[in-house]
This record gives sequence, C-alpha cells and structure tokens, in this order.
Amino acid sequence: MTLTLRGVETVLFQGDSITEGGRLFDPRKPLGNGYPSMVADLLRGGRSGGITFVNRAVGGDRVADLRARWQVDTLGVEPTPDVVSVLVGVNDTWFHYEAGETTSPRAYEDGYRDLLTQVRDRLDARLVLVEPFLVPVTAEQWTWREDLDPRIHAVRRLAEEFDAALLAADGLLNQAARAAGGPERIAGDGIHPTPLGHTLLAQAWLALTKA
Repeated sequence: MTLTLRGVETVLFQGDSITEGGRLFDPRKPLGNGYPSMVADLLRGGRSGGITFVNRAVGGDRVADLRARWQVDTLGVEPTPDVVSVLVGVNDTWFHYEAGETTSPRAYEDGYRDLLTQVRDRLDARLVLVEPFLVPVTAEQWTWREDLDPRIHAVRRLAEEFDAALLAADGLLNQAARAAGGPERIAGDGIHPTPLGHTLLAQAWLALTKA
C-alpha cells in the first residue's frame, strides 16, 4: 500500500526511543534527532511543506505503555492527526530477556490491535506501521529473534487487517548492515539506529508516501 499525503495536515509519530530520538531531553528539538525529524525536514523542503509533524514517542515503551497513554498522546493530540505512524515492539522483546518481563506475542498483537482500532474508530486517520527490528551485534542477540520474529509477523498481519502502509524495517536494516560492512554501522547496540540507520528509515518512510 502507498500512502498519499495529499490533504494531510498533521502526521503523528508514536513509539519508543527509536522514534523519540532524544526529543524528551532537548526541548529545542520536539521531533528529536531521528527518522521523524528527517522525514519532516525532507518534506518541508520539498513536496509537502504545509504538514505539521508531531512526535509523542517515549523511550522504553512497550505496547502496554502505549495503551496507557494512548488517549492523551494520540487520540487527544491537537491538531487531530490525519496520519499516525507507529513503531513498537523491540522493548517487549528486550524486557523479556533483560528483565524477565514477558509480553506474549498474542498479548502484543491484541494490544496493538486495540490501539489501531481506536485510531480507526475515533480519528479515521491513515496508518503507517513500522516493523520492530533487531540488527544483532552480539551472539546473544541472535537468540532474541525467537521472541521478536513473531512480533514482526503480527505487525504484518495488522497492516493487512487495517489497510496500513507497512515499512518492512527488519529486512531493510539487516540487509543494509551487510552492505555497510557490519551491524554497528546501522544500529550500534543492535537496537538504536545510527544516523545512517535513521536515514534509511526516513527514506523508506518517504518511499511509502506520495504527494
């Protein structure tokens, strides 16, 4: 699916620290330093200069955390978003291995579906779903794929169910790591993108749109 930006006035980015991009630590940069800021800069400088961009992502968030703040940080955003872009899931995996806090893939998918249903029913906004991703930099992180891969598949199912634009980030960034000469060039810790990784996400996000 290609997402048209004709008539779009407000785009909202939601998710965890990958999308937050440091915005909570620098009030001068409300979009952060990551791919949402890059998307906005590229569109403002080109085909869609009149769009308002909002970033409400929060570092460390899992699906359950998004649900807890969805009313305020998504449904209550003004101006009302015409497009909602979501990236969440790697923390659900990370917490499983690092903190012993497990969100089953089924609970993840059901919670995610609830978020998207609210957007559809209350905002009638178009959706961009970004796959959670992992670019393993350690042998241990390869074992995380057992937990993350079902979440990626869930996002793909949800994109089909909600007729959302799908950014297949996991394959994109892992392929880029091979081309770039190593995973650290794309995501230094396997999770958080480098500037190059963010650039690739921004370019892929824009490739899903047409003005």
